[in-house]
Amino acid sequence: MGDDRRTRLTPDERRAQLVALGVAALAHSPLEDVTIELLGEQAGVSRALVFHYFGSKQGLHHAIVETARDSMLRATELRPELPPLDRLRDTLARVVGFVREHPATFYSLVRGAASGSLQVRELVDEARQAQAERAVSVFLELGEPDTRRLRIGLRAWVAMAEQELVDAGIGTDIPADEIVDLLLRTAQATVDAVAPIRR
Repeated sequence: MGDDRRTRLTPDERRAQLVALGVAALAHSPLEDVTIELLGEQAGVSRALVFHYFGSKQGLHHAIVETARDSMLRATELRPELPPLDRLRDTLARVVGFVREHPATFYSLVRGAASGSLQVRELVDEARQAQAERAVSVFLELGEPDTRRLRIGLRAWVAMAEQELVDAGIGTDIPADEIVDLLLRTAQATVDAVAPIRR
């Protein structure tokens, strides 16, 4: 019966199934350990078929990281109906929620992907840039000048926030609201630090 179900999958459905299995594997395996052989075995298909869809282990990793990244960004989108600081606090709360619900996936995105291919690293960097732009948009709305210093500072803050999330959000009992408060305070401190010096 299982074989009958497999044969009815369209190519797009099969590819989506394999990517979903790869994202799920990040819950207990680093990205490097998610292989064509592993997914073929889990899906009950041949290695050759998995290879047909992704071309290489790097192609497979690209598809997995892209899907995990997009899932995180969708889950943490800014809510434009909220006032600026509430908007940032809300999205940070959902980032903490994502990290707590998917700790291994988040860790693989921010740490494991560093050892991947250039294309995989670019996917992760795009997510970091998107998160930085979200923060920039909030502070611009609050009246901060749109300067290169602001954008560099908040891009650096994203890297610091990732470390805060790894240390405080994964495997600890630190309340989520305390983590959110830390993230919000460090964002504001970064903006204060990069503000033009007034003489």
